Amino acid sequence: MTKLALVRGSPNVVDGSAATGDLALEADVCIVGTGAGGAVTAAVLAEAGASVLMVEEGGYYTSNDFTMRERDTTPRLYQEGGTRTTKDTAIAVLQGKAVGGTTVVNWTTSFRTPEDVVQTWHDKHAVKGFAYPDLVPHWEAIEKRLAIAKVDVGSLNANNKKLYDGCKALGWEVDTLRRNVASCLQTGFCGLGCPVNAKRSMLVTMVPDAIDAGAKLVFRARADRYVVKGNTITSLEGTLLDAEGIGLTGKKLVVKAKRFVTSGGAINSPALLLRSGITDGPVGERTFLHPVVASGAFYEEAIHPYRGAPQSAASHHFAHRQDDVGFFLEAVPWYPSLSASAVPGFGSAHLDFMKHASHTALHIAIAIDGFHDDVPGGRVTLRSSGMPVVDYPIPAKLWSTFRFAQKRLAEAQLASGATEVHTLHDPSVRITKKEEIDALVDAAPYEPCRVPVFTAHQMGGCAMGDDASRAVVRSEDLRHHRVENLWVIDGSVFPTSLGVNPQESIYGLARLMATRLAARKA
Repeated sequence: MTKLALVRGSPNVVDGSAATGDLALEADVCIVGTGAGGAVTAAVLAEAGASVLMVEEGGYYTSNDFTMRERDTTPRLYQEGGTRTTKDTAIAVLQGKAVGGTTVVNWTTSFRTPEDVVQTWHDKHAVKGFAYPDLVPHWEAIEKRLAIAKVDVGSLNANNKKLYDGCKALGWEVDTLRRNVASCLQTGFCGLGCPVNAKRSMLVTMVPDAIDAGAKLVFRARADRYVVKGNTITSLEGTLLDAEGIGLTGKKLVVKAKRFVTSGGAINSPALLLRSGITDGPVGERTFLHPVVASGAFYEEAIHPYRGAPQSAASHHFAHRQDDVGFFLEAVPWYPSLSASAVPGFGSAHLDFMKHASHTALHIAIAIDGFHDDVPGGRVTLRSSGMPVVDYPIPAKLWSTFRFAQKRLAEAQLASGATEVHTLHDPSVRITKKEEIDALVDAAPYEPCRVPVFTAHQMGGCAMGDDASRAVVRSEDLRHHRVENLWVIDGSVFPTSLGVNPQESIYGLARLMATRLAARKA
């Protein structure tokens, strides 16, 4: 029996769907969420000797469950079964839901927070509680634990190599990426859970570390609300879910703790605060999505974009555009259902596009929102059911960036040998030579629901900062400005987006703040 199987079977792990009655639990610290923020926090605090309870809505899956088939995994591993969107349905929201959170389904790309971003937080958002050098030793520790390392050009699959070669041909900055993997077998289906435990997600690292140190975990347990009296949370109330995480069992969860840490991630963390009546500061506001537009390119040679590491090259050549919104370029894998839902056309036209799968490269432009006054991000609110929804009206400046970025994607793909480039408009814009890029893209509609827009990076909604009128939590420790035993430790505290894939930024910040929390006297 593997260590992970032993952890999964530990008496400290409780399957909420199997509970025969209500659960009443106590701990020094209750942590809601087991993703990049929650798992790191749990491990640090448990190893420091605190009694820790993790509460997770998702299921506790292992590599045996990761079949590399979307029909088996997407409904189980993603929020709302993979169908979450913004309020107007214009942006598809890809966000994980499982023990390990989105780290179970991300594509392993690992960046430290850019130094200029941390400085912007300090200068413009009153984040004075830490500086860039404070994060460095925590990133170093995380990189060692998660085996984060830079890949070499020779390991790029054809999909990523086409992006790399196109940028190089045009003289644009481009580089290979760092990935959190060990003994990767290049299966290509990181987004459906790693079937060989090569991905160093929270599922196989910090969650087991926390449980080894004595932490407890209850999964299939939805955190409904905090019970607040004055400036203190007295308990967490939750609902136990069935084995598929869809139906209610009729059983309840109540947790009493000295401290509560909210680590549900952007969207879910502000929603929990809103359901609890904790509305101090801009809760739910300035939610950032790194919104994405994509481009598919056909090549004479086989690409097989479903094989190999999904992301291993990126270009930040256009990340800083002064008054215009910056963006960066990456590759994405071709998963049948995900791709079929995104590519244009119906009937024979759709089938024809899908038939090119083996010879298609898929590349994306990721907009860096939150750094311009007229790109303020979105807002998390609650549906009548209490579930969250993100209202994210795409401003004119972002549409302009999408159009510009679409042109650059086409330019890079043609420069790397593509015979045809297609936008994802319906009908698609077909481009075969550089000279026609501007006219064709300028004539295409860039409006809600006329071109697919996606997000796999959600940030903000519980901003940190030292001005309580503009922030939800303090920057020195991520404690709530008013509620004295509430912390928020996850990507929702970022006051802007990052301009890089967010997981390592969350790991480093969580480890820094959890270390500070562990040093506090009870």
